[in-house]
Amino acid sequence: MNEATHRSRPIIPAERMKQLPKQFFADLVQRTNARIAEGHDVINLGQGNPDLPTAPHIVEALQQAAADPIYHRYPPFSGFSFLKEAVALRYKTDYDVDLDPASEVAVLFGGKTGLVEISQILLNPGDVCLVPDPGYPDYWSGVALAGAEMVMMPLLEQHGFMPAYDAIGEEHLRRAKLMFLNYPNNPTSAVASSSFYEETVRFAERHGIVVASDFAYGAIGFDGQRPVSFLETPGAKEVGIEFYTMSKTYNMAGWRVAFAVGNREIIRLINLMQDHMYVSLFGAVQAAAAAALTGPQDSVCELCAIYERRRDAFFEALRRIGWQVTPPPGSFFAWLPVPKPYSSAAFADLLLEKANVVVAPGIGFGEHGEGYVRVGLLAPEARLREAADRIGQLALF
Repeated sequence: MNEATHRSRPIIPAERMKQLPKQFFADLVQRTNARIAEGHDVINLGQGNPDLPTAPHIVEALQQAAADPIYHRYPPFSGFSFLKEAVALRYKTDYDVDLDPASEVAVLFGGKTGLVEISQILLNPGDVCLVPDPGYPDYWSGVALAGAEMVMMPLLEQHGFMPAYDAIGEEHLRRAKLMFLNYPNNPTSAVASSSFYEETVRFAERHGIVVASDFAYGAIGFDGQRPVSFLETPGAKEVGIEFYTMSKTYNMAGWRVAFAVGNREIIRLINLMQDHMYVSLFGAVQAAAAAALTGPQDSVCELCAIYERRRDAFFEALRRIGWQVTPPPGSFFAWLPVPKPYSSAAFADLLLEKANVVVAPGIGFGEHGEGYVRVGLLAPEARLREAADRIGQLALF
């Protein structure tokens, strides 16, 4: 037997793997970690990972449930009914939206899973998905896996970072089957109004488009304003669904628990897809999530207050260094214009190398993200002020 016989055949990935978008921020993470490893005091404001712990009563609920043998077995494929009932109760309490727990709620392995799945569930090759630009890059991943086509909806500052539906071409509208929206918005931090969602429902009805509302930051509004849920809009359940994650509202990012709510047929299809992929979440995590949703919401109110204090401290410091910017109305991000003549990537590189401050370049969120950087309000007030002071020492403003 010669050497050639023993030689391994090359591993050839499926074509869909070649279509996946490049993870733009992987290089930024590597360079940030290298900077830290060199001993630099880096203030990392470039990621969207909540920095505060989960509330103690939720952790205790997990600890107790984990000891219960009932949760050591496979859970129901579509999740425990008590968690779906808790989701429905939360939506009724917070948004006065009625949901049938059995048919209008799907349990997800984190919001990202649902946002990637929905494209595979609804789109065929040749179909169009309308995607916000700038927007959350994992929308692109699901569309790529489905073999469908993305048509970008520019989110421009002069339009309040809302898509202009009348600017979408007729040919694209004819093939469009799905549209992603995300308010409070990542990365722009814009917040949608009730009238915008009313316009969206009419638009979706007219063109037969399913709306996928990403409500990940739904609990985080400032200045006494509560963000609006898409499902509060009359007719919303007829044209779409909403994704809600426990990650941001309850600081449960590592727990990987979220849900989709709304249109019954789409929820059925999500559950069908997941029947072929998962056996639902660990039951103790579901019990803890239910405890979070049905228990006291004081920790959620305090979390919003913390983010608002951080926002105010950071923007006061930015004004002090001459960076004239408008404070965000929601989410835990700030979307800041880049000073000339820098591109967003070059400016982010400069801040990392000269100030040891990490921000996310806007180009990583799409073509229309160019000219901005995203800053996460995910550090204590003192560190946010220090980040602004370090930037100020570069005398850019």
